[in-house]
Amino acid sequence: MFEGGDLLLLTTVGARSGRETTSPLAFLRIDGALLVVASAAGAPRHPAWYHNLLAHPAVRVELGTETFAAVAVPAEGAERDRLFARIVEREPGFGDYQASTERILPVVTLERAEYAAPAEVNTLADKLVEIHSWLRAHLRYIREETDAYFAGREGEPTPLSLQIRQHCLAFCEGLQFHHDGEEAAAFPSLERSHPHLREPIARLRAEHVTVSRLREELEKLVANVATADPDQFRAELDRMSAELTNHLDYEEESLIPALAEVPFPPR
Repeated sequence: MFEGGDLLLLTTVGARSGRETTSPLAFLRIDGALLVVASAAGAPRHPAWYHNLLAHPAVRVELGTETFAAVAVPAEGAERDRLFARIVEREPGFGDYQASTERILPVVTLERAEYAAPAEVNTLADKLVEIHSWLRAHLRYIREETDAYFAGREGEPTPLSLQIRQHCLAFCEGLQFHHDGEEAAAFPSLERSHPHLREPIARLRAEHVTVSRLREELEKLVANVATADPDQFRAELDRMSAELTNHLDYEEESLIPALAEVPFPPR
């Protein structure tokens, strides 16, 4: 049905296994958005990759000669219906798939991460700046989305937007993965090669405990956004963001000179 159509490769992390899986998928661009449909050829159940991205929204996209990180956000309600109608106009086969199953076929936007990354990543210092830029961008995005949510909330509380949920989950998982990698490999290596960094690394290890608590608080805060007082919510989010940003700033200040000596990828 889609022979000769446009395909991308979507790599997700297994919801249960934790292992990466790559799926070739038809895609469309509508209003500038990169979209895929969890059609599974009209099967009665959602495909595994869709369950994966609900559990782990951070995905990898290979499109032509380009590979990039993205956050997968399923469209909701009227917006999903609008996008699906546009998709069927372009690719009627998706309409046939929808007609053959009782489930609503999810439409997923692959939102490319927009952040001020280094032009080139040649050292571990560059990689650290890239990761931290990604984390800071997601913090800003969560604030912007929750502000928009409160601005549009009237009367009875409305359900948590998947837009907010997916980006918050991607941030929290990215932060945990980053810190786990530092604890397991980067910090021990730096302590051996740069003994003068043992004191700041000890502080960073202690801060990781605090940051882990903040990460859990952020997840709970966002989960309760539907019933939250907007002013209190913003104050808490600002407090958490400030503490997290201070940690990232201190880590860069302490480690970048040493990390600039280490090539990336390792040789």
